[in-house]
Amino acid sequence: MICPLCFHNCDLKEGQTGFCLARKCVDGKVIDLNYGKITSLALDPIEKKPFKRFYPGSYILSVGSYGCNLKCPFCQNSSISYDTGREVYCDLSPEELVDIALKESDNIGIAFTYNEPSVGYEYMYDTFKLAHKNKLKCVIVTNGTLSTPYLEKILPYVDAMNIDLKGFDQSCYDKLQGNLEAVKESIALASKYTHVEVTSLIVPTINDSLEMMEEEAKWLASLDPEIVLHITRFFPAFKMTNQRPTSLDLINEMVGIAKKYLKYVYKGNC
Repeated sequence: MICPLCFHNCDLKEGQTGFCLARKCVDGKVIDLNYGKITSLALDPIEKKPFKRFYPGSYILSVGSYGCNLKCPFCQNSSISYDTGREVYCDLSPEELVDIALKESDNIGIAFTYNEPSVGYEYMYDTFKLAHKNKLKCVIVTNGTLSTPYLEKILPYVDAMNIDLKGFDQSCYDKLQGNLEAVKESIALASKYTHVEVTSLIVPTINDSLEMMEEEAKWLASLDPEIVLHITRFFPAFKMTNQRPTSLDLINEMVGIAKKYLKYVYKGNC
């Protein structure tokens, strides 16, 4: 069976698990193994997602599971992104998760985040449909690789997305086993229907080119010059603990370049 959720299009034999570690072929169907499997649950400031221009000053119930369809050597959540369910501490149905969200004071909604939400698409979709009926805001923090038909299906229930743009050249994505064009398609589509903010974590030796940042900012501006861009500083993590943090001078220079094209550009982790 082919799993059609992302660009990998994993061709799975019976009993085989996909690249993301969260989807498996069972009885001739591809199922999400992580449906309702919760590894992380917290009431976070919306700015932590990060969002700067979506209900600033508010809090949102943030939920994560396990699995991811990229292999980033700088992953800050590798314990769940590279996991197969060992970190799960509870099971929650969509109804139970929405009930928790409704009971949290000062909470505006539900954000799927921490690991890559799209690998647990069915759970996210079911939860958002129910959450919207209950007037909760629905947010996705994602690497932007969800296939277009699935993104189109869920967008009516999505109030905001923060999409990682991990470099503006396929050579950057080759190092992550990713696909730049898939991410660009997601950003372009989502920006037509919902609030979108883009995050670029600047990692030395991977995507620290000033020329690349200029091309990225130009392209984002061609979609909408009011798309929010977060240019974020890398700190050593996972397989890149020997790498130095991104220099503040480089971050400041990139912000200056991006501001030539975009109205809203912010520094992160600085």
